[in-house]
Amino acid sequence: MRANGQKKRACRTIVVRSSPADRTRALVRFGAVTLPAAIGRAGATALKREGDGATPIAAMSVLHGFFRGDRVRSLLTALPMRRIRPDMLWCDDPHHPSYNRLVKAPFRRRHEEMRREDCLYDVCLVLDWNISARKRNRGSAIFLHLTRPGYQPTAGCVAVTLTDMQRLLRFIRRRTIVKVVG
Repeated sequence: MRANGQKKRACRTIVVRSSPADRTRALVRFGAVTLPAAIGRAGATALKREGDGATPIAAMSVLHGFFRGDRVRSLLTALPMRRIRPDMLWCDDPHHPSYNRLVKAPFRRRHEEMRREDCLYDVCLVLDWNISARKRNRGSAIFLHLTRPGYQPTAGCVAVTLTDMQRLLRFIRRRTIVKVVG
């Protein structure tokens, strides 16, 4: 019984370890499963700043997720997921009161489109980086999302393939920790 409890706790943390050979690549470990991933174009950093292209070295809770219902039909997960609408944007303007928050179009300040033409946010999990306790210029829109072909670097997020995301989603719950280590 104790061993099962320990295993269950271990599966509540996803460890993202940056590659020593390529600072834009990482390995994602969840229980006994190891998956390849892409991270920020500037690698991982403990001193995350808005627009630096780095993935924060931190332990971040998974808060909830978004998905493109027109592209992704079935997701097996206990995580709260919202279907992305065309008017959904994410504010990345550190001088706006909605910084690092979901906003609705039209929105004239700097923002990310949630309903992207590429497939990156077809499944997008929101990590608690600078959300619960926001500070200007600490970075925004840090997500676990889908990767570009060839695991091209992200702007600071962690990215995996759709198949790997579907594997992870079966085990991810609200408050699962994504721990990025250098």
